[in-house]
Amino acid sequence: MIENLVRAHVDAFNSRDLEALMAGFADDAVWITGRSTARGRAELAALFSGAMDGLLPTLTVQSLIVGEGRAAAEMVEVFTHEGVERTDHIAGFYVIEDGRIASAKIYREGSADVGE
Repeated sequence: MIENLVRAHVDAFNSRDLEALMAGFADDAVWITGRSTARGRAELAALFSGAMDGLLPTLTVQSLIVGEGRAAAEMVEVFTHEGVERTDHIAGFYVIEDGRIASAKIYREGSADVGE
C-alpha cells in the first residue's frame, strides 16, 4: 500500500495532475525541501503547481524502501531551470498516516534549492 502511494504520487507529479497529486496528501501535510517548508493543502498546491509550471520536472524512482508508516525513495529528477536542462539525484523520506502522505523531507544532490 505505501509503495503504491509513493509511486502514485510520482506518477501524478510526472503527469502534472495536481488534483491526483493532492489526493495523496493528508490535510495538514508538511513538505520540506531545502530551506522551504510547505504546510497544508493550500501551500502544497502552490508549491507543486509552481514547480510543474516553472521547472517542468520528471521524476524516476531508482529504489524504494518501505517500512511501517514510512518510505525512502532514491529518485532522479530531470528539470529545466533558467532555460537549462538539469539532472539531479534526490532522496525523499516520507511519513505515511491513514493511507496518505503526512510529511516528506526531500534532499537534492548538492543543494535542495534549485537556484544554488
